[in-house]
Amino acid sequence: MTHPAITVEAARKRYGDTHALDGLDLTVASGSVHAVLGPNGAGKTTLVRILATLLRPDSGRVRVAGHEVVGQTREVRSRIGLLGQYAAVDEQLDGRQNLELFGRLHHLGARRARARAGELLARFDLAGTGRKQVARYSGGMRRRLDLAAALITEPEVLYLDEPTTGLDPRGRAEVWAAVRALAGGGTTVLLTTQYLEEADQLADRVSVVDGGRAVADGTPDELKARTGGDRIDVVLRDAGALGAAVAVLPLPKDAVSVDPDRRLLSAPVTDRMAALTGAVRALEEAGIDAEDVGLRRPTLDEVFLHLTGSGAGTGTRAGSGAGTGTRVGAPAGRRPKETA
Repeated sequence: MTHPAITVEAARKRYGDTHALDGLDLTVASGSVHAVLGPNGAGKTTLVRILATLLRPDSGRVRVAGHEVVGQTREVRSRIGLLGQYAAVDEQLDGRQNLELFGRLHHLGARRARARAGELLARFDLAGTGRKQVARYSGGMRRRLDLAAALITEPEVLYLDEPTTGLDPRGRAEVWAAVRALAGGGTTVLLTTQYLEEADQLADRVSVVDGGRAVADGTPDELKARTGGDRIDVVLRDAGALGAAVAVLPLPKDAVSVDPDRRLLSAPVTDRMAALTGAVRALEEAGIDAEDVGLRRPTLDEVFLHLTGSGAGTGTRAGSGAGTGTRVGAPAGRRPKETA
């Protein structure tokens, strides 16, 4: 049987009167990508610092790669890599010089450090920029170099603490591709993030953390199922018609959510096709003009709201239609917008 790469049992950490971790439990399977999702102040960075042996928990048991973080610090550190929230590379050096420097700091010989730098530049598609000053790198390139530096010693377990904060969509996509490649090679990745889409895209399992505790754990699909299955979204031409639409649609009135800014109403449904055709017919009969009517799976935004009752910062907005689903033409013959 393969043992978990990370086991956290009832971990607690307090700063004065603030409980950063308040009995947190976490299990990360070897070779998986496990996301820890939560808002600012949820305890994500404190957890990473404890797992990296940079902080001691006040109580509880924490094991990484079969070793205790308290009492077996050297053994843990030899098996982990860490990519923090901010770039750790030297912008005045080029990419190869940075990686060779990290290699020497990790006690690699000069020849091995040079060879390892070349391997990592190629692996992260940076070989053509190896002699380019890092100050001239794009944000995504810099983070990929950061990621390469975290892998200089070929760690068993890699911690990524909000790795795409501040990146534009292209840079984020570049980092995601690199993380997928790592996971495909068997590296265990613990990813902390505020970006709900990031967890959905990358993680095999997700732990939702709030107030220093894990309030839910499961695959993205399992967590989405906890919000009640499929949803129907209706986008109207006129926000002033939202009240009338709620009144005529064959949906449970107490379950309908309304967003006037986006002219959107949304509700959970059980019978997908009956709900879809019934909504279109009711809107047409009432003469209410809609831009879009569609079915979708719940998003991780809605999971987070359902579990914690609070937003998750900078992730995808709830009800954005990011999930895949069935779409039909809007009433009055108007073409629905495309789903992103």
